[in-house]
Amino acid sequence: MKKCLTLTCGILLLSSSFLYAESNVQGAIINKSTAQNAANIAIGTGNEAKMGSVGISGSAVKGAVINQSNVKNAANVAIGTGNKANVGSIGIKGSAVQGAVINKSDVQNAANIAIGTGNEANMGSVGISGSAVKGAVINQSNVKNAANVAIGTGNKANVGSVGIAGSAVQGAVINKSDVQNAANIAIGTGNEANMGSVGISGSAVKGAVINQSNVKNAANVAIGTGNKANVGSIGIKGSAVQGAVINKSDVQNAANIAIGTGNEANMGSVGISGSAVKGAVINQSNVKNAANVAIGTGNKANMGSVGITGSNVQGAVINKSDIQNAANIAIGTGNTANMGSVNIKNSNVKGAIINQADVKNAANIAIGTGNTSSLGSVSVE
Repeated sequence: MKKCLTLTCGILLLSSSFLYAESNVQGAIINKSTAQNAANIAIGTGNEAKMGSVGISGSAVKGAVINQSNVKNAANVAIGTGNKANVGSIGIKGSAVQGAVINKSDVQNAANIAIGTGNEANMGSVGISGSAVKGAVINQSNVKNAANVAIGTGNKANVGSVGIAGSAVQGAVINKSDVQNAANIAIGTGNEANMGSVGISGSAVKGAVINQSNVKNAANVAIGTGNKANVGSIGIKGSAVQGAVINKSDVQNAANIAIGTGNEANMGSVGISGSAVKGAVINQSNVKNAANVAIGTGNKANMGSVGITGSNVQGAVINKSDIQNAANIAIGTGNTANMGSVNIKNSNVKGAIINQADVKNAANIAIGTGNTSSLGSVSVE
């Protein structure tokens, strides 16, 4: 049995990982590391703890970026201010990649924890910011029996997800992560908890955006002010997508909870705001035996729904979600609860709007002042 324990205080720590900064790489970057029964810990200020991951910043890569790490029975912890803890993930910042970005990490029985201010905890995920990628972005991570926790101010906790911000991607964005028996928790102010989801903001994607994540027996929780909790969903904001947006996530026996002020809880849904999409928007999510709850002021709870605001869509908008034995609840002031619905506001759609959602044995509840509860409906404003 291979055992490894590494500990540092106030410095950068890498375990079975690659880090490229201000470099030029003419060729592929491939990480096929195996980490078993290992603890990777960074304690201090501005520290990073990476395990079975690839990190690229301010660099140019002429080739594919591939991470095929295998992480088992491992704890990856960053405690302090501005820390990051990454397990089985790819992070690209301010870089140019001429090739596909592929993450096929296998994470089992692992705890990935970032505690402090401005921390991030990423497990089996891909994060791209301020970069240009000429190729597909694919995440096929497998996360089982794992806990991913970010506690503090402005933290993010991502499990089996893809996040793209301020970037240009010339290729499809595909998330086929498998998340089972896992807890993804972000507690603090302005936190996000994403599980089996795709989030794109301020970016241009020339290709389809597809989410086929499988989430079972999992809890995704965001508690604080301005938090978001996303499970098996796609969120696109201020972006241009030249291709279809397709969500075919399977969510079973899962709880997605956002508690606080201005929170959102999205499960098996597609949300598009301030964006332009040249292609169909399709939601075929499967939600069974699940609870999606938003409690607080100005919260939204969306389950098996499509929401488009201030956007242009050149293609059909189709919702064929299947919802069974599920509860979607929004409690507070100005909340919205949408289940198996299509809601379009201040947008232009050049194509049919079709809602064929199947809702059985489900409860959709909005309690408070000025709340809206939509079940199997289409709303165009």
